[in-house]
Amino acid sequence: MKSFHQFIALIALIGATTACNNQPTNTTTELAVPVSVNDIKPRSIEKIINTTGTLNATKKTTLATEMTGKYKLLINPKTRRPFALGDQVENGQVIIQLEDATYENSIGYDSKKLNLEISEQNMKKQQSLFEKGGVTQLDYRNSEVSYTNAKYDFERANLQMAKMKISSPFKGVITDLPTFTNGTQVATGTAVVSLMDYSTMLVEVNLPEKYINEVMIDQPVRIMNYTLPNDTLTGNVKELSPAISTETRTFKGIIQVTNPDLKLRPGMFAKADIVLARKDSVIVIPKDIIISSQRGKSVFIVDNGTADEKRITIGYENQNEAEITSGLKMNDRLVIKGFETLKNRSKVKIVK
Repeated sequence: MKSFHQFIALIALIGATTACNNQPTNTTTELAVPVSVNDIKPRSIEKIINTTGTLNATKKTTLATEMTGKYKLLINPKTRRPFALGDQVENGQVIIQLEDATYENSIGYDSKKLNLEISEQNMKKQQSLFEKGGVTQLDYRNSEVSYTNAKYDFERANLQMAKMKISSPFKGVITDLPTFTNGTQVATGTAVVSLMDYSTMLVEVNLPEKYINEVMIDQPVRIMNYTLPNDTLTGNVKELSPAISTETRTFKGIIQVTNPDLKLRPGMFAKADIVLARKDSVIVIPKDIIISSQRGKSVFIVDNGTADEKRITIGYENQNEAEITSGLKMNDRLVIKGFETLKNRSKVKIVK
């Protein structure tokens, strides 16, 4: 009897277990992936070459003495103190004066100046008399010869006196000024001041071979330096070499940069963006959202709450952005955040 009851209990347990296993199970609901989107609007993009180089002044010189004399550093009229490093000077402005009384007396500057004045007055007098018939043509011509000789003598005296002055040959900035005590005797050929004009600057760059038919003279260039994060200066391509280096597979270019406020300094490292071309009213997207695979490049857009993977073709591109020539259209809702885990037709939830 006991065995019979155990058998009945076993049958009941098996039936209960079977009944439980036959109950329908609930289907797991797909979770929506949070994403951020931007509606595609028409924009502009430039095709550019990113390159780097060192800024150089367009004019630079070191001036040395042509004569022996006592050194005298002059006063800068702008600052009312002796000329110093960093001072701006005008073309022809005298910075240093040499003094040598013996040399100056040997030139006879004052007498030559007086002789020129007398000769000029005599020539004008002889001209007036000749026009009235008071002197012969020979007398008038002799006065012209005397005036001409006096003029040349005075010009030579000026040139000799100019050797005692150190003058700037162009408008620029003092970049080196060796220290000499006023009154010190300095020898001929002593370097006394260095100058640069960097209101316009040059950057020598090496450009990849593949761009040799795209880079042209006068193409616009944007110049940036890390010390001036909020300033971008403009320039243009000034020179291009037709030869390609067999070692680096690059060709040389010279970029001219306008630097009116002297914000850039000679020797600075500069980043240059050469603008090859520009397109307006096209589809432009960030490059960091483009997914690359063996099948090509793609992005995701949102359509009716699902992610739709779009194969794309790229046109112009720069360091951060790319033009899309096929695969997207205006007003598509482009996924810009959260795309990393998406699959085609994934459920998505748009968040800010």
